[in-house]
Amino acid sequence: MRFQNVEIRAFAHALPQRVVSSESLEERLGPLYEKLRLRTGRLELMSGIRERRHFEPGTRPSSVAARAGELALAKSEVDRKSIGCLIHASVCRDFMEPATASVVHRLLELRDDCEVFDLSNACLGVANAMVLAAEKIELGHVETVLVVAGEDGGPLVEETLRSLLASESAGKAELKAAFASLTIGSGAAAVILSRASNDGSGVHRLLGGAMRSATQHHELCQGDRLETSSGPLMHTDAEALMLAGNDLARETWADFQREFDFAERPIDRYVTHQVGVRHRQLLLETLGMDPERDFPTVETLGNVGSVSLPLCFSMAEEAGFIQPGHRVAMFGIGSGLHCLMLAVDW
Repeated sequence: MRFQNVEIRAFAHALPQRVVSSESLEERLGPLYEKLRLRTGRLELMSGIRERRHFEPGTRPSSVAARAGELALAKSEVDRKSIGCLIHASVCRDFMEPATASVVHRLLELRDDCEVFDLSNACLGVANAMVLAAEKIELGHVETVLVVAGEDGGPLVEETLRSLLASESAGKAELKAAFASLTIGSGAAAVILSRASNDGSGVHRLLGGAMRSATQHHELCQGDRLETSSGPLMHTDAEALMLAGNDLARETWADFQREFDFAERPIDRYVTHQVGVRHRQLLLETLGMDPERDFPTVETLGNVGSVSLPLCFSMAEEAGFIQPGHRVAMFGIGSGLHCLMLAVDW
């Protein structure tokens, strides 16, 4: 997968103000911990996540996605009238129908002939949308694409706590299966992609990438709104998911290396979808990557779903960790299982 004429005009992100610590969640699980004779600290110990952020109850994904979109437009100085396609790529949506992108389109006051739709693929949504946007640009169907995502893990965390405390049969196995749900955070991100100028000067190029799927593992992480629940619930075999995802990443990495000669032009920085500290460490070890070239956010932001990858890139650039001239590799893994790796010359 190669792109010749696609530039990334800007990454942007928006974070909630409300910080939710792992300790505070475990304190709310006090009755269950007491019954199971467990001490607090297990959630942070197992995930490495000290805290995450959540939006205020009632916040709609469209509102925060639009906020990130506005930031990207301001940062890139792209005229909103030039946006020919808008993709909302979150797991979270305002409602089943219509597309949440419709609300974002109206909030951003984009032109009426702008193509508007949702794209959802678990944690890979934004990365998939970037590829689709790049293909549209390469084919000449559109000049500029805005991809946005707004994830709010608050309702999932709240329903997980309620479900555990309400269940008389909840034991250590049920608690372990629910821990992944308690790592979910909230945030919003946006990325603008455009057709690059012919001379290629002063632009951030999206070069292409590689992707693979291992759908035999689609049952390892599944989320839905059950008839017995008032909000979303998710069941995850975290250990099996981590190992299967790591194997898939190894296979995708081999394809990625064949596509790009990293020996001739090495990778300066890594941007990874971050699920937990152990996941991140295992991925870097498996692919033989220097941890000093990766930008960790999971300890304080948790797993932010589809927002995680663009959020990490945006924060790394904002912090000066990613500099002009760096070659950056973006590594995304999503339940299903799917893996997508992208190469960027910044």
